[in-house]
Amino acid sequence: MTPTLLATFLTIVAPWRDVFPQARTCRRAVRQALGSLLCLGRRCLSRIIWTNGGEQRSWSAEYFLHSRCHWDPQALFQPILERALPLCRGRLIGVAVDDTRLRKTGRCIQQASFQRDPLSPPFHVNLIRAIRFLQASVLVPLHRRAPLYTRALPIRFEEVSCVKKPSRKAEAAVWTAYKAAVKVHNLSQRFVTMAHAVRQALDVAGAARQTLVLAVDGSFCNRTCVRAVIDRTELIGRTRKDAKLCRRAPEGSRRFYDATKFTPEQVRHDDAQPWRETKVCYGGKRRRIRYKEVTNLLWQGGAARRLLRLFVVAPTPYRTRHSGKVYYRQPAYLLTTDQHSRAHALLQIYFDRWQIEVNHREEKDTLGVGQAQLWNPDAVPKQPALSVAAYSALLLAALLTFGADRGPAYAALPKWRRHAHRPSCLDLITLLRKELVEHPDLVKEFDLAPTDRGLTRAAAA
Repeated sequence: MTPTLLATFLTIVAPWRDVFPQARTCRRAVRQALGSLLCLGRRCLSRIIWTNGGEQRSWSAEYFLHSRCHWDPQALFQPILERALPLCRGRLIGVAVDDTRLRKTGRCIQQASFQRDPLSPPFHVNLIRAIRFLQASVLVPLHRRAPLYTRALPIRFEEVSCVKKPSRKAEAAVWTAYKAAVKVHNLSQRFVTMAHAVRQALDVAGAARQTLVLAVDGSFCNRTCVRAVIDRTELIGRTRKDAKLCRRAPEGSRRFYDATKFTPEQVRHDDAQPWRETKVCYGGKRRRIRYKEVTNLLWQGGAARRLLRLFVVAPTPYRTRHSGKVYYRQPAYLLTTDQHSRAHALLQIYFDRWQIEVNHREEKDTLGVGQAQLWNPDAVPKQPALSVAAYSALLLAALLTFGADRGPAYAALPKWRRHAHRPSCLDLITLLRKELVEHPDLVKEFDLAPTDRGLTRAAAA
């Protein structure tokens, strides 16, 4: 029998039985995971119930799955990581980490707060009411066999809410407690906690001999994240062009840091530092880039006495064939704690970090993660994590079933999208809907109603 996307998806999520306390709650979670992928329109929980054919049944159990049932949402990603590791061959395993915000309008949601809109223009800061989440995605290097894109599979999706600021008229003790809580419960500290969890998950999955490389943007290139020493874990991230770097003081001096400071921008303009060349796969092709490398550096204000390595990547502009937009017009300044790995491998991991931004776009725009109308403090972080885990399992199922290329199993491309080399998230969802109607016996145990009429009713709800 020819393998199907639906059958592979159900095989990947089968170990979820160990995450939930009962078999019926596991069946309900898988049913909601499929409904969040198949749903048309806004992904609220009531419409997901309509998609699954449960509009005539009591809906309370579907909500109690998130508010009353005790289960760890991060444990859903462990089976996905174990199945994805054979695709990540090599000594280094790249994991991209970034934060994202899910918009909320409810006033009764404890975790929601007013935050800066990342899409606001630089000349005017806009505010949105949202919940902040921290996501980690393992980077599957599909380009090692062919010049393809890297596929990022989410393996962590944790809620990292901001500490609520007290009133200006609050007592001094309240403000003291608030300042102490901010030092402990902030984005950088949660990043370090997640890095430990990802390293432990890799050890459990059988990757104890491989080195974890966390690729981050500039918001995580700070003293809290860089100074955190985690076994078999390295960090590479973008830094400021005016960061104050230095060397070790010469022998015989009482100083530890050299008094001569320099910046990454000065390294870029220094003719004494030669440019090197390598090929990195990005933008669907293997492209030649120029970079400078400086080792054994110290960042007194950030990494303290931990040795760092600097990469200065020259701007490598290129224009896509369809949109005509020019990318990579600015230089990049990267700091890493890895002193021994090849420069090509580290640069490739950082160039692949952009795939986590693709995850964020597909999770919000295509899958509507965060649109479920929940206010219970326990349910608010669980339902988005379940949807992201379903999305990650769908991406992995496509890789295991059909490979990285966009083969004949998918629907024909429209006229304006003739040159797509890999299937999009919409392609996978379209194929999943088709297989669900053609093979209803695969989901019989989950009490689903896989009919086109059910999807139409959900869209009109």
